Amino acid sequence: MKRASGFSLVSEDVIENILSRLPALSFASAACVSKWNKVCGRILSRPKVASALSLNPSLHDAVNEVFEKVLSEPISPHFAIACIGKQFSLEVAHQLITQKLGSKVPVITNAASGIIGADARSDELREIRWESSDDDDDDDQDDETDSQGDSLLDKGIVLVVGFVPGLKVDAIPLLRPKTVPQIALVDKFLMDISSFTVSVSDCLSPAGIILFGDGNIDMKPILAKMDCAMNEETVIVGDATGCFLCRRADDSQNDHADTNLDAVALVFARDKHKSDGAGIGEIQFHATLSTGVMPFGPQLQAVCVIAKDTECSWLTARLQGQYEILDGEGLLGDISDQFNGEESPDLYIGVVQQRECCIGTESSSRASLAFYEVLGGDKEFFIINGVGIKPGDSFLFYHSDSDTASSSCGDAYRNLANLKEESKRKNCLRPRNVEEEEVFGGLIFSCVHRGESFHHNADSFPFRENFPGVPLAGVFCSGEIGRGSSSSISQEDDEENSARCCLHYHSTVYLVMSYVPATSER
Repeated sequence: MKRASGFSLVSEDVIENILSRLPALSFASAACVSKWNKVCGRILSRPKVASALSLNPSLHDAVNEVFEKVLSEPISPHFAIACIGKQFSLEVAHQLITQKLGSKVPVITNAASGIIGADARSDELREIRWESSDDDDDDDQDDETDSQGDSLLDKGIVLVVGFVPGLKVDAIPLLRPKTVPQIALVDKFLMDISSFTVSVSDCLSPAGIILFGDGNIDMKPILAKMDCAMNEETVIVGDATGCFLCRRADDSQNDHADTNLDAVALVFARDKHKSDGAGIGEIQFHATLSTGVMPFGPQLQAVCVIAKDTECSWLTARLQGQYEILDGEGLLGDISDQFNGEESPDLYIGVVQQRECCIGTESSSRASLAFYEVLGGDKEFFIINGVGIKPGDSFLFYHSDSDTASSSCGDAYRNLANLKEESKRKNCLRPRNVEEEEVFGGLIFSCVHRGESFHHNADSFPFRENFPGVPLAGVFCSGEIGRGSSSSISQEDDEENSARCCLHYHSTVYLVMSYVPATSER
């Protein structure tokens, strides 16, 4: 009689326990073995996010450290986002990262003003802001360190890799021809997002978008068009002031030699070929906001607006319902005096803009709240960073405020706590033989100028306190993109509730990814 030997005597439960401990590459090899494929599919059946941070001053070593961490457990990457310090070479970093991932994985590599994530060595959650300028010379700088001995120079990386069954993902660029540098192909960008979504999904708009914009372009009009074009339930988050490279899932579409990249959207669309019978549930995106600006003063109205190239605008204003033109320079002086010698906060005007948006042959109208930094005044004029304000637009003044930022962090905490409680209530109603709904990952986009009170992991507090142990990563920037349903992204001012804001300042945007299992899951 022939005797059984080896793994044929081992139960599936034991094999599953062994395979679940393999690193990602070994697990992928095991999944190719026919007798283990079913077990591997059971291990990697739910969505997963893995992330890691390294402050190693060597780019190659830092990349190796984060990859060793994120690939230490089974995962099949569907997308990757890497945010690096500006003293690292963006081109070299992007090449190293794409080489370590399969050729079909969409990748975005972004140079940032700081990073958030779990340290690859210690698993400690870190929030790292970098203060050095882009022009700093490495050889002329001393290696300053923080209290934990890590370099404060902007060298470091946070890597996020995601497995999202039931979704299709691609990185879709917003291109600008080098021959006509002032014209970005925004309509084509939106059509590309729509075409990808329709080709893979039964939905007209994607479930979520993680967006990176070039810091040298104005993202406000682009976001206004996206807001008009996308379904109300499409969540959009990101960094409007980045410097990035991207790779699409289809390598034939990665030649951008004759164009500039103004933005890139990592698009998550629901897979129309997903079979509920296969036990694949639904991934959901949630967003909430901690604002850091507060309004003050009466409602004003723009009267005369003079655009200076694409850089700034000079405008005169009057009180709403009045005719007298205000003394812009004098008013700004009075505002400065109100802070009684304290360090002057950043000053903005929040402008309500009612605009017609044309996407292809479709047109729609929507009120948006857009922020413009106040650069100064000259006699009756206010000098504003950016263009796009029109005569008749109404606005309020806003200023950055650390107390508001601290208070709104509490609001974000409560919003995420409500999301957690809602999930618990749903789980109580689910049959006992069905897997529970869970939060499996989070991303943070936070302003690098939030203030000294936010230098001790305070920005990550609302997420990590509500979802301890859930993978979390983030980036510090100077323009935070946040757009969700009307209940998930609060407005900076209750009086402006009819106008949605997509680009925020001195704020933190939280993206939460949750999974609702299919009813057939066991």
